[in-house]
Amino acid sequence: MKQLITKFIGLNINIISLFSPKTAGKIAIKLFSSPRKTKIKELETDFLMTAFSEDIKYENLNIMTYRWIGNKETILLAHGWESNSFRWKALIEKLNALDYNVIALDAPAHGRSSGKLFNAILYSECINIVAEKFNANIVVGHSVGGMATAFFQQKYQLASIEKLVLLGAPSNFVGVFSRYIDMMGYNNRTSKAMDLIITDRFNEKPDYFNAARLSENIDVDGLIIHDKLDKIIPYNDAEDFNNFYKNSKLISTKGFGHGLRSDEVNNHIIEFINS
Repeated sequence: MKQLITKFIGLNINIISLFSPKTAGKIAIKLFSSPRKTKIKELETDFLMTAFSEDIKYENLNIMTYRWIGNKETILLAHGWESNSFRWKALIEKLNALDYNVIALDAPAHGRSSGKLFNAILYSECINIVAEKFNANIVVGHSVGGMATAFFQQKYQLASIEKLVLLGAPSNFVGVFSRYIDMMGYNNRTSKAMDLIITDRFNEKPDYFNAARLSENIDVDGLIIHDKLDKIIPYNDAEDFNNFYKNSKLISTKGFGHGLRSDEVNNHIIEFINS
């Protein structure tokens, strides 16, 4: 049923493209950039209330941050699409028990952060201001949070950053766009209009936003973890990162899917942080 609804929406946008490709492109981009903002559950709130919370301002957005205080290095956690800082609970508890200083942020239009629209470029700017404010040493990003982490560090080269961890991260905009276009069934008029809108908005064509290729400019050590059975972000995106990110190590898992929620994955992260 969900797939039928998706295709029906795509069909209607394609019909609009017959009369105005630009309008169709704008609608398609807005859909692509509009996560469902779900109410934070009581269980999630209970855990997040164990942290010191603080809003950080970025342009017209309030970005919610959570801090679990420790005496060792500062680790910043960046979740993925339609998630929030609670997704890190198991890892936070392990890191805090080891006396690490842990920061998590809710992405724009997610959790307790403000905004209605979201993309990896905007997220990378938010990661930058939070990492700079709290003098982060290590950043762990899941999914689009991983992509945004790579965008952030290659652009700003923040001196305090020592290591990056990219979990199930998409390597490039073109791949993400093509999967979205296939899912919605958009025609060429709509997809070309989307490309033009991105180029106009960011002054670069979509193929410029290749996080894997841009990671050539990152000097700090990196850990890439990706599940071979990931149905959301293909495993070859991890191989792309590993090919370009010269100081990175790739760990492949099988059976944890895109979420990569497991003690095994958390232990790999901790081992890398401790090394």
